[in-house]
Amino acid sequence: MKKTLRLLSCLLITGSSLMAQTGYQWKTASSGGYTYKYVTNDPNKARFYQLKNGLTVILSENSKSPSIEYRMAVRAGSNTDPRTNTGLAHYLEHLLFKGTDKFGTMDFAKEKPLLDKIEKLYEQYHATKDPAKRKEIYAEIDQTSGEASNYSIANEYDKMMKSLGGQSTNAHTWYEETVYNEDFPSNATDKFLALQAERFRSPVFRIFHTELEAVYEEKNRGLDDDSWKVSETLSALLYPTHNYGQQTTIGTIEDLKNPSLVEIRKYYNTYYVPNNMAIILAGDFKADEMIKKVDQHFSYMKNKPVALYNPAPEKPLTKIQVAHINGPSAESVRIGYRGYAESTKESMFLDLISSILANGKAGLLDINLNKEQKVLRSGAYYQQMKDYGDFILVATPKQGQTLEDAQQLLMGQIELLKKGEFDESLIRATVANNKLENLQALDDNGARVEDITTAFILNRAEKWDTHLNKNDAMAAVTKKEVVDFANKFFKDNYVVIQKHQGEDTSIVKVEKPAITPVKTNTNEVSVFTKNLLATPSKAIEAKFLDYNKDLSFGKAGIAEVITVQNKENSLFNLSYRFDMGAWNYKKAPYAAQYLAFLSTDKYTAQQISAEFYNIACTYSFNVTNEVTTINISGLQENFDKAVKLVEHIFANCKANEAALAQLKSNLLKARENNKLNKASILSGLTSYAQYGAVNPANFGLSNDEIKNMTSKELLYILHNINNYKHTITYYGPQTTAAFTADIVKTHALPKEFTPAAPAQKFNYAEATGNQVYFANYDMVQSEVRWVRNGGLYHPEEAAKITLFNSYFGGGMGSIVFQTIRESKALAYSTFAVFASPDSKEKQYSMIAYVGSQADKMNEAVAGMNELLNVLPESDKNFASSKYSAMNAIETSRITKNDIIAAYFADKKRGIDHDSRMDEYQALKPLTFAQIQDFHASNVANKPYNYCIVASDKKVKMEDLQKFGTLNTLTLEQVFGY
Repeated sequence: MKKTLRLLSCLLITGSSLMAQTGYQWKTASSGGYTYKYVTNDPNKARFYQLKNGLTVILSENSKSPSIEYRMAVRAGSNTDPRTNTGLAHYLEHLLFKGTDKFGTMDFAKEKPLLDKIEKLYEQYHATKDPAKRKEIYAEIDQTSGEASNYSIANEYDKMMKSLGGQSTNAHTWYEETVYNEDFPSNATDKFLALQAERFRSPVFRIFHTELEAVYEEKNRGLDDDSWKVSETLSALLYPTHNYGQQTTIGTIEDLKNPSLVEIRKYYNTYYVPNNMAIILAGDFKADEMIKKVDQHFSYMKNKPVALYNPAPEKPLTKIQVAHINGPSAESVRIGYRGYAESTKESMFLDLISSILANGKAGLLDINLNKEQKVLRSGAYYQQMKDYGDFILVATPKQGQTLEDAQQLLMGQIELLKKGEFDESLIRATVANNKLENLQALDDNGARVEDITTAFILNRAEKWDTHLNKNDAMAAVTKKEVVDFANKFFKDNYVVIQKHQGEDTSIVKVEKPAITPVKTNTNEVSVFTKNLLATPSKAIEAKFLDYNKDLSFGKAGIAEVITVQNKENSLFNLSYRFDMGAWNYKKAPYAAQYLAFLSTDKYTAQQISAEFYNIACTYSFNVTNEVTTINISGLQENFDKAVKLVEHIFANCKANEAALAQLKSNLLKARENNKLNKASILSGLTSYAQYGAVNPANFGLSNDEIKNMTSKELLYILHNINNYKHTITYYGPQTTAAFTADIVKTHALPKEFTPAAPAQKFNYAEATGNQVYFANYDMVQSEVRWVRNGGLYHPEEAAKITLFNSYFGGGMGSIVFQTIRESKALAYSTFAVFASPDSKEKQYSMIAYVGSQADKMNEAVAGMNELLNVLPESDKNFASSKYSAMNAIETSRITKNDIIAAYFADKKRGIDHDSRMDEYQALKPLTFAQIQDFHASNVANKPYNYCIVASDKKVKMEDLQKFGTLNTLTLEQVFGY
C-alpha cells in the first residue's frame, strides 16, 4: 500500500541560525605581501592563493588545537592512465613514499646505477612475451633490487613524519585525483614544509618490485571484495566510453604484471606540475606567515602546460541493463543512473533527491521500505565526479525475497517521487540538516581540508561561492521542480547489478613472483633527515583535563548529572547513560531495534522519524554489551521538543505484532548474512580464541529464542528503561543550573532506581600451547590473526604499551610493516599491537595480523613469528616512536562532549583523573631496554592462537597443523546460531 507522508507543520524548523539566506561573494585582498581571494561569509575563512608558478594554495585558520591538516592534491588519477598502462597513477602514489636522491638513500651515487639498470630491465620485461625469458629477466630484477637495497633506507619518509609528530600518513588515488594527506603539530611547520618540498622535487622510484607486490596484494584483496566487483561492473555499464567505466584505478591484471618505470616517470613529469596541484592546509597557523613559507619551499616547481583527460560525451543510456555478480557474501541489488557534471543544477537536484529518498529518518526509502521492513535494508546516494555523477539505489533483500522483488521495491519509490507523493517540507528539512552537519564539521580540520580538496579536484575551488550557497539554492527548489526533474531523469536508462551468493568462477588472481627479501637498513639515516631533524622545535605544552574543573556535577532528582557548557554555538548533546547492556539483558538489543518500528497513541513510527528530521534533531537508543545509552542531539532551540518527544516515545510506544514478526525474520536473515561475511567470521574466531566456546561473539539469543520473543517482553524493557540507574550528561549552551531545571521537568524519573540484573561474565581461555582456529571461506587471500591473552589491566603499563605499539607494529614506519611488507613483500595489510582493555577487570591481548595471498601464507606466518619472538633493535626508529607518542599527547586537545567520554573511559579503568597525564610522564624516561623487556615478557616465545579465514582449496590443512593444534570450526560454533 503506497503512502504519502504528511509531515507535521508544527515542528518545521524556523530557526534563523539555520535557515537564513546568506550572501557569498568573491573578494580580493592583500596581506603580508600576497594577494588572495576569499568568499564573504565563508565559515571556513578559506584564503585562495595562486603562486607565481601556478601552484594553488588554500589556507583555513583554526587555532583550537596546536595541529595542522595537510593535503597535496594532484588533478591526475586513473582517468589519465595510459590505456596500455592502467593502474599507473596508483603505482606512482605508492612510489611517492620512497624518497629522493637526498633521503631514502645512504649513497645515491652508488644506488643510482643499480636503479637505472632495474628500470631498463623492467622495460625488457614489459616488452617480452616468452614466459621463460620473462622469468629470467625477473630473476635479474630481483637480484639487482637486492643489490640496490644495500644503499636504500626503507620507509625513511614515514620515519621522518613520525619524528615530526605526524599521526596519519596516507594517500589515495581515484578517477581524477591523487591526494597525499598528513597531519602534523604546528611547531613542526618549517620542517614539514621542507620535507614535502623535497618529496616532490625529484622522487626516486626505489624498492619497486616489493612495492609492486604490495599492489598485487591490493588487487587480490579487491578480488575478494564483492562490493568492489559490483562497483566496477556498474561503472563499466554506466560509462561504455568514459574512463570512469573503462579503466579501474588499480589497473588490470595484465598491466599490473607489466609495469614500466619509464611510463611512470613520464606520468609524473606530465601531471605533477604546480599548475595542476594544490596545497591545502587547515589548522593552527597565521595565513600571512604560512603562505610565505609555502612559497619559499615550493617556488622551485616549474609551470608546464597540462592536457587533462577530455573525453567525448557519453551517449544517453536508452535501455535497462542488468548484470549478475557471484560471490561468497550476502546477496544485494544495486541500481545506478548516470548523473551530471559537477556544479550543475542537475547535480544539485540529484543530491537533493537522494536525501528525499534516503536521509536515515524520513526519506521515502526510510519510511516506506525500512520502517515497513519491506527489505532488510535500503539506501540511496549521489556520488559526484568531475564529468558525471552516479545516482545509486541499494537494497539487501529480506528472507524469502528475490533480488527482483527488492529491485521493484526500489523502483516503486522512484515512481512515488515522480508522482509527487512526498511532502514538500522534506526539502526544507534536508537543507536544515545539511546546514547542521556543516556546522558540526567546522571544528574538524580534516573535514575542512577534505571539503576544499574535493572542490579543487572537481574544479569547484573557483566556484567556492556556489559551493557555499548550495544549501540555500536547495532551499529555493520547489516540489514541482523536483517532480518535473524526476520525470525527465528517471526513465528506462539505468543499470541493475544483482549480486548473488555463490562461487565466482571468473576470478583470476595475480600470481606471486619469486622475491628475495630486500634490506630495509632500518637504523640508517640520510644526511637530509639528520639535518632536518637536528633543528629544535618550539615545545608544545601538553594540556590535560581536570575533571573537577572541566566537568560540572549536579543532580536531577535521583540521577547524577554531568555537564560541559558549549560556549561556541547552539548545538546540544544529551545522553542518558545506563551501566548495563546486552550482558545484563539479552533481549535489550532487540528491544532497541523493535523501537524503530513502533507507534504511540499520538504518532505513527513514520511520523516520529519525520518529526525529528524536521527539527534537525536526532535520537538513538543504543545497547552495547555493557552500556546502554539514549542520545538526543541537535539545536538547543528545539531541545524541549526533542526531549519531550523521546520521553513520549518510551512511555507510550505500543505493540506492533506484524512489525515484530517481520523483525524476527529480518534478524534471522541478517544472522545468515553474517555467516557470509569474512570480517565477521574472523572477529568471531578471535573471540573464540580468547574466551573459548562461550564468548562475547556467540553470547545472545538462539534462533528459537528470537522466534519466541514477544512484544510484551520487549515493551517492558522500553517502558521501564528510565527506572534503571543512569547518569544524565549534557553538552550544550545552558549552564548546569539551567539545564537541571529543564531536565527535571521533561525527564521522568522514579523515586528509586531498579537494580539491574548481574552481567554475564566470560572467562578468559588458558593457553595450553599453540592452537589454530580455522574457518573455510571462498577467497583468493588468506587472513591470519594471532591472538593471546596478556593479563589483567594495569594503568602503570600504559606508557610502555603505547611506545611498544608505535615502535613494533602500529603504522607504516613500524618494524612489522617494514619487514612484512617493505622487505619481504608478503602482504598489503599487516600490523601487530598489544591491545589495552577498556576495563580494569579485563585482560590485555596481543594481536597481530597479515592478509596475504593464500600461497604466501606459510611465509607470512613465519615472518610474523620471527618478529614476535625476536624484537629487532633500531635506535632511530625507537627515538622517532617515542617522540611521536609524546607529541600525540602534547598536541591532543579533548574538548566538548569528548570530555565526558574521556571521564567515563578513565572511570571504567579505575582512574579518577586524566590518564594521559600519567602516561605522558612515564613516557619520558623509557628506554629501548625497557621495551625489549616488555616484548620478552609479554610477546616473545608465548603460545598463540592462530585465527585463520581462508579457502580450504587454496591452503593445506597439513600446513595449518604445523602452526598448532588444528580446530576447524563450523559457523554455528563461531556465531552461536
